[in-house]
Amino acid sequence: MKRRFAFLCDFDGTVSPEDIGAALVERYSRTGGAGKQVLLEGWRSGSLGTRELIEAECASLDVSEAEALDFTRRFRLDPDFAPFARRVLEAGGAVMVLSEGYGLYIRDQLARAGLAHVPWAANYLVFEGRRVTPEFPHASPECPRCGNCKGAHVRRYRDLGFETVMVGDGLSDRCGAGAADRVLARGELLGWCRAENVAADPFESFADVLRWALGLGVAGAGVDPDPAGARGH
Repeated sequence: MKRRFAFLCDFDGTVSPEDIGAALVERYSRTGGAGKQVLLEGWRSGSLGTRELIEAECASLDVSEAEALDFTRRFRLDPDFAPFARRVLEAGGAVMVLSEGYGLYIRDQLARAGLAHVPWAANYLVFEGRRVTPEFPHASPECPRCGNCKGAHVRRYRDLGFETVMVGDGLSDRCGAGAADRVLARGELLGWCRAENVAADPFESFADVLRWALGLGVAGAGVDPDPAGARGH
């Protein structure tokens, strides 16, 4: 029986080398640097959940949807992500983008890269003029802290018979890394994995991820990677 792999890939800082969501908040927030730092420190320490952080950040935004989309189009994906995704999908494996960022720019970035067929799940932004409110359509009742619990997506793919691989760079990937069969990490996620004794292999780009995947023998066929309509459209 062929081994089937599902790669669950964080977006901001991973599929996109830069954190587009953080850059958007930095550009259009009415809250000063000290206030934003307090929020981030609370989130990193665990006293503030991701949903609470996102709600506070969005409450500070002063931007229209058109402005936000125009700003996020200044960023690009890792140029090695598209070849990686196509190679895994052609081999019958699964690739899904998971993010605590926002569908506004994830859908757009994937489409512009010719990857509109790659499923994704993220939080939503609702614009009323220049007011912005977040929505959490992929929140898990079993994980009150996350806006979009990556661990829940990992478990769904495992239930489909895939060996799961979490690929990420940040602390928002902790739930996914803790649930996955294998982890590829860099940045804060790699530091967390080492501190918590979670086995993880380091990577720099998706060229590394592809080489790693080929070394394992990526294969699989016949299973819909998005059975529950998880694509964020």
